[in-house]
Parts: sequence; C-alpha cells; structure tokens
Amino acid sequence: MSISLSSLILLPIWISMAQIQQGGPDEKEKTTALKDLLSRIDLDELMKKDEPPLDFPDTLEGFEYAFNEKGQLRHIKTGEPFVFNYREDLHRWNQKRYEALGEIITKYVYELLEKDCNLKKISIPVDATESEPKSFIFMSEDALTNPQKLMVLIHGSGVVRAGQWARRLIINEDLDSGTQIPFIKRAMDEGYGVIVLNPNENYIEVEKPKIHVQSSSDSSDEPAEKRERKDKVSKETKKRRDFYEKYRNPQREKEMMQLYIRENGSPEEHAIYVWDHFIAQSAAENVFFVAHSYGGLAFVELMIQREADVKSKVTAVALTDSVHNVWHQEAGKTIREWMRENCCNWVSSSEPLDTSVESMLPDCPRVSAGTDRHELTSWKSFPSIFKFFTEASEAKTSSLKPALTRRSHRIKHEEL
Repeated sequence: MSISLSSLILLPIWISMAQIQQGGPDEKEKTTALKDLLSRIDLDELMKKDEPPLDFPDTLEGFEYAFNEKGQLRHIKTGEPFVFNYREDLHRWNQKRYEALGEIITKYVYELLEKDCNLKKISIPVDATESEPKSFIFMSEDALTNPQKLMVLIHGSGVVRAGQWARRLIINEDLDSGTQIPFIKRAMDEGYGVIVLNPNENYIEVEKPKIHVQSSSDSSDEPAEKRERKDKVSKETKKRRDFYEKYRNPQREKEMMQLYIRENGSPEEHAIYVWDHFIAQSAAENVFFVAHSYGGLAFVELMIQREADVKSKVTAVALTDSVHNVWHQEAGKTIREWMRENCCNWVSSSEPLDTSVESMLPDCPRVSAGTDRHELTSWKSFPSIFKFFTEASEAKTSSLKPALTRRSHRIKHEEL
C-alpha cells in the first residue's frame, strides 16, 4: 500500500497527539495547540504536493485520442474509450486533465461547425472595439435572408459552448448525441436557415495584475542603518512567505479576473442580444427554437422581455428537459397561454418517446424524451422535434388560408 507524502508530513503530529493524550491534565495545553495547528492545515492544498505538474497537451493528438468514423473518441494506440482515472488517487489531477481535454473538444466542435456544417463565425457585440472583450455565434449563409424558415439552437448551462449539448456525451458516447451537428445538418437539408447561440461565453479571463506595495519608510527622515535593517527584515519575511506558499501550494494556478462581454454577460442577456441584432432582423416567416435545459429558461426570459416580437415571429419552440419556471420568472398569463399552444417540452422520463407526462406548471405540454438521462434528451427527441416543427408550420399555413379566402371574397364583393 502506497503512503502519500502528505500522510508522512502529518504522521509526527498524530503521534505527538497520541503521546500527549496518554499524559496527565498538564498536557491539555499542548494538545490544544496541536489541534489548532492541525485545523490550520488545508489538507486539499497539502495533497497537491503529490501531484504531477498540471501540464497537459493542447491537441487531441497530444492526448493520443481521435474521433473514429462513428464519431466516437478512442485512444489512437489501444482503441479504448477515454479513461478519466488516468492516475489512481489523484482525482483533482484527473479532473484538470479532463477539463484540458474538454477545451480541445470545444475548439474541435467549432472547427466542425465551420468546415463540416459551413456555418460562419460572427463576432459580437457587432460594434465591438478592437480592445474590448468579444464573443461569437455561428450562422448559416442564409440565416438572415431565408424567407421561409430559421432554426435557432440554444444549449444549457455549464462548460458547454456553441454547437454542444453535453461535453460528457461527446467524450464518452459520440459526436451525434453530444453535439448540435445532426440538428444543423438536417435543418439545412430541409431548407432552414440556422443560428447557433453561445450563451455561456459571457466573459474572458485575464491574469490578475500584481499589486506592488510601496515601502512606508521615508528615506529622507530615517537613518540609513535603520532603513537597511527594515529592508532586510522585509526581504526575509517575503522569502519565508514565498517558501511557505510554495510548500503549501506547489501547483498554484494563476490568479485570474473576469472581464464581461458587453450586453452578453449572462445567457439571458445573450439570447436577447442575438434576438435584437440577428433573429428579429431575419427575413424568415417562421422561426423555430430548440432550447435545452437552461436554454429554455433563457428563451422564457426572452419572451418576457420581447413578448410581442416573439409572438409575431416564432412559430414553435422545442424544449428539452428545460429548467424554466413560469412562476419564478413571473411570466404573464398571455405568455403562458402562448406557450401552451406553441411549445413542447421533451423531458427525461422512462416512458416511451412522446408519451404525455403530467406537469405541475401551467405552461407548455410535457412529453417523454424516451430517456431518463437529462443530457440525452435533445438527441433522443431529435426526430420528434422535426416532426413537431413540420406540423406547426403546416398548421400555421392552413390557419391563414381561410382568412385569405374570406379577404379575397370581400374584395370581389366590394368590387361588384
């Protein structure tokens, strides 16, 4: 059995405490002091001393992984799926490795959106200066000019970025279940324009500037000998502090600060911004939304803020295990009524696909996504969503025909 370095460091303290506890009441003070010392030791930080460096590859090839013809991530040499516990008993290091791979996956999906799906990467804010923080979305060439149909895709919260439903699925299952690419390709095949939102890209991270504290000693008033002595003490203190920090946290990561992107500082802000500057400006007669998890909440917030515009332009909304709440978000009666008629929420359930599921909230109908796994709900309801959109489009067209016929009869009658 291996013993970690942190255990060896703490062993003398534990032995001392055991010896002291065997002594009389006079030893209580020493016991209290040792307990206080133990309480000040951050075991999580101490454990980092056993870690290898947090230095990971920045390419899939560097990790020795690649996607096969089925879109599955496999080890180049062994053909095995991704292994999270690469090093036993080093959960934090394994997690950091997983996160580093996740960043590479994000860039890989971005490349697929541009090269495989022929989408354009559009920088936002549209009027951003060169120096300010920026984000981006993806659009098809005809997203703003397609006169018939536009599909808008919104993922959930967390580490996922544009084009993804779930990072876990991409790494452990395949690209089809974990990305929005099947939706994008089928939408374009069926004549939709496409806009892919990026609601979690709310800020950029930069290293925190180091603050240099000026010496309080006044060189003009203090004797040189005293000033030198103070400087020497200050340097020794800093040396001890740096040594302790290195001992306490050898894997210390850089201190970062967040610079938020103007008008896109949250998923809700992002959805409203893309609506105002792109979706509302599009030529499409019918706009359709697919929103997963927190994306559903962002859509409901968009409706609250732009109710009349959304009602006039959006034909149908497919939610997948949405976390919206019409009560907490204070959605009005007219919004709830519109959602009942134009939205459907495919929720995680063990029932067969499209089976009606009882809802506690008075908003849109809920049906089973055919899976009890939250992250799979978008992929499992994929065929049903496109059927839902087709039926909604046909219903809208048929509902307009009688009105047009009555109007034409009235015109003819007036002419007579």
